[in-house]
Amino acid sequence: MTSTGIRLHAPAPGWAIAADVVVVGSGVAGLTAALRCESAGLRTVVVTKARLDDGSTRWAQGGVAAALGEGDTPEQHLDDTLVAGAGLCDEEAVRILVTEGPDAVRRLIATGAHFDESTEGGLALTREGGHHRRRIAHAGGDATGAEISRALVEAVRARGLRTVENALVLDLLTDAEGRTAGVTLHVMGEGQHDGVGAVHAPAVVLATGGMGQVFSATTNPSVSTGDGVALALRAGAEVSDLEFVQFHPTVLFLGADAEGQQPLVSEAVRGEGAHLVDADGVRFMQGQHELAELAPRDIVAKAITRRMQEHGADHMYLDARQFGRTMWENRFPTILAACRAHGIDPVTEPVPVAPAAHYASGGVRTDAHGRTTVPGLYACGEVACTGVHGANRLASNSLLEGLVYAERIAADIAAAHTAGTLHARVPTPLPHPDHPRHPQHPLLPPETRLTIQRIMTEGAGVLRSADSLTRAADRLHRLHAEAREALHEHGKTSEPGVDTWEATNLLCVARVLVAAAARREETRGCHWREDHADRDDTTWRRHVVVRLNPVRTLAVHTTDTPEFPPTVHGAQPTHRPQEQ
Repeated sequence: MTSTGIRLHAPAPGWAIAADVVVVGSGVAGLTAALRCESAGLRTVVVTKARLDDGSTRWAQGGVAAALGEGDTPEQHLDDTLVAGAGLCDEEAVRILVTEGPDAVRRLIATGAHFDESTEGGLALTREGGHHRRRIAHAGGDATGAEISRALVEAVRARGLRTVENALVLDLLTDAEGRTAGVTLHVMGEGQHDGVGAVHAPAVVLATGGMGQVFSATTNPSVSTGDGVALALRAGAEVSDLEFVQFHPTVLFLGADAEGQQPLVSEAVRGEGAHLVDADGVRFMQGQHELAELAPRDIVAKAITRRMQEHGADHMYLDARQFGRTMWENRFPTILAACRAHGIDPVTEPVPVAPAAHYASGGVRTDAHGRTTVPGLYACGEVACTGVHGANRLASNSLLEGLVYAERIAADIAAAHTAGTLHARVPTPLPHPDHPRHPQHPLLPPETRLTIQRIMTEGAGVLRSADSLTRAADRLHRLHAEAREALHEHGKTSEPGVDTWEATNLLCVARVLVAAAARREETRGCHWREDHADRDDTTWRRHVVVRLNPVRTLAVHTTDTPEFPPTVHGAQPTHRPQEQ
């Protein structure tokens, strides 16, 4: 796959760092990859958009899923994952996850992560939606992500890895052969826009997290603006399954007009026995699925949405009053504090909840070693599409996927370095594009961010249709066309800076998401088309793959089978892509 030649409008790098590998992102996937690369003797640099401990990982409440309990097996974990994925999981990718997962968790514990223990002294395990066994290891009651982040950050600092914090990655650098040569980035200063530099390295690991900020209401932090997916698209990489955005069914409802990051009410609350009820106190998940409130997330989110429509309501309730004060304080202290901060006491009253954007099951397409369709570019964690999640992620598989595939990436980079197939020297990147043959992406005004979020929430949220997606696509296209016209006809674009780069990245991933959702004319997993209410395995047990053309149009195609084609560099799509 060749590069598009498109880069964000930005100053040329004014400084550079040399390394063997640069890891972009500091969640569980990024820091695990960095630690394993450093242990293999590779010069490793970690670049992160905020502080090391400020990504999505620390917000994870429920835990990490692995077959660690008595009577549980990787095969049972595999079965639950395949069911949740609604026919689109890559079975081999899932088998890797569930078989390598238990030891990966043990290595995380050896790194310094402390998980809650039962009264017998072993790990305290709980259940979440879609799991038939207790296999969710948790920490601090409902602060698992914070504990994992703490342990990994401490390990990174103890080993003296070079880190660049408060740095937004901009674009991939390539050499004359089209291989990865590092990244450009902007270190955020006190209102300055001239902090652009570069890390030159023959291997780049994208671990930038999700893109939840493309919607108005999300559980994702403000930094989750799809930067990794947008970078990969501009670099010529393929992305897949972006239509499968998981809306967490139980997010604390703060009002119909609430925007930005919303507090999550973990699925583990339902795992411990909480019930979903309507305003009349009637449970409505019984009879919907054999697991009732513990059905896979897409089923629960759809059931809540239907009940809201039936009652003309904008939220439902989660009732866990039976827990009592002691259990709330000991098992779910973070959620209890968040509810009380908003004037709700779950000890004495039901908690208002509604679905909100939570997790991108799709992303940059990779193989079993995290390799993308661009030589030298790897991806892991939420930014990647390994095939593990299919059409709907099984609860608490995300942290495990980050662990397992980050380790596999580090092993692949180390093996390539030893074999000499990874450049032994720091590559020389092509010059910064400063002439028409290397087009730069026009930048959007900062206020466009809110416009994009509202377009996406209205047209590509929990419930979608051909009409809603067409309207969303048209409005997004107008934003894109206006920015291009301003640059090409008038030589004007918004000033380079974090807010304009983020808005531009959000528009890029929004366009791809809507194009993929419009192409998939069925309901499957967390993709819900009200105009195509049924699952269609004959036509749509396939993956939607998208790439960006040099002229900034989208090439959309579907695979021939449920299996991904190899990430062979330069391979052509199995179907002729349709440009949009």
